[in-house]
Amino acid sequence: MRRLTESLTARLAPCMCALLLAACATQPPAPARLGLRLAPDALGETISVQQQLTVERGGSTNDLVAALEVDPQRVSLVGLALGLRVLSLEFDGKELTEWRHPMLPSQVRAADVLEDLQLTLWPLAEIARALPPGWTIEDQGLRRTLRREGELVATIDYSGMPRWTGTAVLDNVRYKYRLTVVSAPE
Repeated sequence: MRRLTESLTARLAPCMCALLLAACATQPPAPARLGLRLAPDALGETISVQQQLTVERGGSTNDLVAALEVDPQRVSLVGLALGLRVLSLEFDGKELTEWRHPMLPSQVRAADVLEDLQLTLWPLAEIARALPPGWTIEDQGLRRTLRREGELVATIDYSGMPRWTGTAVLDNVRYKYRLTVVSAPE
């Protein structure tokens, strides 16, 4: 019996190793986020705006009402769903603090929200200066395009200027989601 067990183990071990390696090969790790963290004063404006945010991902849609304030010292965002605060973030240019409702999905992270916000609203020159090697960003009319090593990462389409008025649609090709931001008229 011992000989049979050793024989089976010897034959199955290479198969198990092959299966484990195949599983690793077919599930590549998610690419790292850009990690953009621009100073609040780099926006060059002081704004206070209410927004309707709609996130579409994998066939599901989620809505959030947000109040955004940016001044030279800080970025502040409070998000509400069904009248309940579900997310708040504060960024002073160095430290990002966040509060989140326990029911908020773990995929929604303050750092990612801040990155999308800054990619959408901050001036192109400020973003370009902060990009790591291999990343590029460009504006063509009312469209902003972000690339890494020439590969499309995201597009942002605007309904008008300034960028925090009207509608902005961020299509993140890399992470497969669409964020539509509709700002309330001032």
